[in-house]
Amino acid sequence: MPNSHLSREAVRRAIAEACTALVDRETLVELVVLCAVAGEHLLVVGPPGTGKSEAVRRIARRLGGRYFEYLIGRFTEPTELFGPINLRKLKEGIVETETAGMLPEAEIAFLDEVFLGSTAILNTLLSLLNERTFRRGHTILDCPLRVCVGASNRLPEDEQLAAFADRFLVRVFVEPIGDAGLEELLTTGWSLGAERGSASASMADLDVLTQAARAMDLAPVRPAMAHAVRTLRAAGIEWTDRRIVRVQRLVAAAAALAGRERPTEADLWPMVFALPTDQAQRLGRDVLRDALGAAENESLASAAAEGSLGLRARGAKIVTRGSALLEARPSAEQEARAWRLQLEGIAREIDATFGQETMPGDVAGLRARVVEILAE
Repeated sequence: MPNSHLSREAVRRAIAEACTALVDRETLVELVVLCAVAGEHLLVVGPPGTGKSEAVRRIARRLGGRYFEYLIGRFTEPTELFGPINLRKLKEGIVETETAGMLPEAEIAFLDEVFLGSTAILNTLLSLLNERTFRRGHTILDCPLRVCVGASNRLPEDEQLAAFADRFLVRVFVEPIGDAGLEELLTTGWSLGAERGSASASMADLDVLTQAARAMDLAPVRPAMAHAVRTLRAAGIEWTDRRIVRVQRLVAAAAALAGRERPTEADLWPMVFALPTDQAQRLGRDVLRDALGAAENESLASAAAEGSLGLRARGAKIVTRGSALLEARPSAEQEARAWRLQLEGIAREIDATFGQETMPGDVAGLRARVVEILAE
């Protein structure tokens, strides 16, 4: 019988390793994993040069499996994504595509500037994303795709492209790193291209978690989900029935990655990331603040915190980051100074987030250790 605990630990390790030396892209990494377990796709929207491709590349490497990446342009030919036509077969009047090493055989894919694809590319992608099937000429293949991450500088305004974009259930909006993170960005960016780690999880681990998620009974949380949808509609946020139905997969996957046998209200936070625009997600976090107050996920701490703005989730994220920082204590004096500055940042974040009455025990323990070190 598959051991979901071991698979969850392997995936959690893969996330931690992928996030090493990445600044403020933990949520994107975690949501790629959530989508891979749920069998959904993710759209990341933000300006060029904001680490989108690096984050996806890192988690794909740590999860193992076949990875395909391509920057699409207006003149990209379908053969560049799906593979060339088999010329030998063509002489026999058969149109077959040689898909070895191309998108139809990928398990994790990253398509930059995805909306720039031609009509022929987007139509083929639609079938591949929806049905996991590749159809071209005489070639019909079942595709092993777990998650496709599309990237764009902005959401499309064209109606047909918007309909294609709706196939990406999860949306992540990224911005350049803020002023407070510039020192960390400069430090980690210096060695960014040197990361070549091997896989610490596998597609088999994802399979185990996917099976656990799909076996879950969501009946206990459906009333809370329906109430959340009504709250969002009352706030003027509309989303398609398709997205409302499919978000259940995200909730079940979040529960599986948290190690729960059935979803609870702690697993509703992915609903926010299924809202279609940045403005809708900001408003959604606000109006669902109470409904998502119980949000918590040890495997996806950053995403749960960002999705819910709940104190429990934010506390778990701080503890994860602070504990990793304490274990990475450097010996060189210059590095130690930078390390202590990061610890001071953790302490300030704790004090700005929690009062004495609301501070969880694990956060209080972390704060005590940090204060003790800073007093040395």
